[in-house]
Amino acid sequence: MDKIIDILDSIAYEKGLKIDDVENALKEALIKTAQKMVDATLVFDANIDRANKRLELFQKIEVVDEDDERLLANAINKQGLPVNYENFITLEEAKEIDPDLEIGDFMNYDLEFENMGRNAATILHSNFEFRLQRFIEENIVNKYKEKIGKTVSGTVTRVDKSDNTFIEIGEVKGILQRKSRIKGETFKVGDVLKAVVKGVNIDKTNGLLIDISRTSPKFLENLLTLEVPELKDKKVIIEASARIPGTRSKIALSTIEPQIDPIGAVVGVKGVRISSVSKQLHGENIDCVEYSTIPEMFISRALSPAMVNSVKIEKAPINGEKGKAIVTIPSDQKSKAIGKAGLNIRLASMLTKYDIELVEIASINSNSSNNEATSSNEEKTTDTASLEALFK
Repeated sequence: MDKIIDILDSIAYEKGLKIDDVENALKEALIKTAQKMVDATLVFDANIDRANKRLELFQKIEVVDEDDERLLANAINKQGLPVNYENFITLEEAKEIDPDLEIGDFMNYDLEFENMGRNAATILHSNFEFRLQRFIEENIVNKYKEKIGKTVSGTVTRVDKSDNTFIEIGEVKGILQRKSRIKGETFKVGDVLKAVVKGVNIDKTNGLLIDISRTSPKFLENLLTLEVPELKDKKVIIEASARIPGTRSKIALSTIEPQIDPIGAVVGVKGVRISSVSKQLHGENIDCVEYSTIPEMFISRALSPAMVNSVKIEKAPINGEKGKAIVTIPSDQKSKAIGKAGLNIRLASMLTKYDIELVEIASINSNSSNNEATSSNEEKTTDTASLEALFK
């Protein structure tokens, strides 16, 4: 036991734990062992004396008033369990031992762990190992919780019958669920893939699992940041992003550097930067939009390549609820604004946080005696809330 401090330091170093955590694990294990070997109803405590390199185990006895209810036979504590009166001593009796003791103080009686026998050593080892493992798991959980929203890479180790892909990320396993995989992607054992961390889960079958995603807009942002130095240096900022994974996405860019073109910086010479990211996303088309703090202008830009006549804000976004905007558009720009299968208008709505309603301005009929233009209301865009929820 005289080498206990050196042993604890060595364990902390090897396991990558804080020395305080290792000491607490040992103290908890000692208390549990004493309860098992002596009496589970008694109160024990432990202390590590680094100055004298000693491990101290003792029983705690509280000094109480003579009329304290806990001294009565069959007393019950707040948890509804029987109270062991051996955990208490009256003030009068305590004063005979130490005149300085007062009500609420504790008397400590040392126990010699070495006298508890081999079974005690086995129980201590088991309890200590269990608590060390809990600390290791907590450290890993906290480590990966800090990585939520960041990109990690790993090697595929297994693909199950449900098409969930398991990868090895350092000391833990990651799971890329089928719903978090870009449509059309397939992986096999040995492949190296990148994904963004969504969460940390404890699975009864597989233990600690890191939930990862390749469909999150955050993954697109992270890949662009790795590819574009101006984003990494925060000279260009991604203000918002929206994705329909593997098909098309839109990102809103801004800069405080007047000499930098944010869209040109992200796209790169001959589109080399944006193409590199697109390849990593299974050929996903990425539209870059210049951000504006003026919502009307931002919505107009988000609907590109369509050219709009005007934008009217009917309701601003509040507490996560989308706003509403009326966009007037020439009839020949309608198909561009909506896009194939409604992709463009849905992405614009997701990017700007506005439900967009189109008002089409029809062309003037040359044979008409009336020179006034006619207009027709386009139906409100499909609600994108459920779509966005899929790719968070």
